[in-house]
Amino acid sequence: MFRGKFETTIDAKGRTSIPAKFREVLVATFGDDRFFLTKSSPVRFGEGRVCYGLVIYPYNIFLALEEKLKDGTGFGLSLAELAAVKRTVLVPAVECVADKLGRVLVPSDLRKSAQLEREIHFVGMQNKVDIYSDAVWARVCEQDEQNFPVDSPSLAGLGL
Repeated sequence: MFRGKFETTIDAKGRTSIPAKFREVLVATFGDDRFFLTKSSPVRFGEGRVCYGLVIYPYNIFLALEEKLKDGTGFGLSLAELAAVKRTVLVPAVECVADKLGRVLVPSDLRKSAQLEREIHFVGMQNKVDIYSDAVWARVCEQDEQNFPVDSPSLAGLGL
């Protein structure tokens, strides 16, 4: 699984390096060095503010997601919501392979939607990797502190 957080940079041409540990997981766990890069689900910050990150899906995980969304029934989504999910996640997706040095080119439309400028964060999220700009990552961390279920009995069940 993808674990940990790594800080790196993205250059003016949109090139960045996938952390070596994450590249290893792609091959060792998911059996393929190919992956899909796309917009993440929107992150809502209140007052109508929405920001996006990017997400890396291992090749087979993304194909399974596409298959689930093909028919879309059983998820409790309206047709409009299902179409929005498809347009947000599937439409901008690009198939990628990092070069020998682990570099990948992030298309300009994805860079723009995620506000990626210089400092970026790769965040392991088990079977996918989230990518955030420095500013959006700080806001995501603030939001997580507010959303954390401090007094929830479910935490004890998880061993936390």
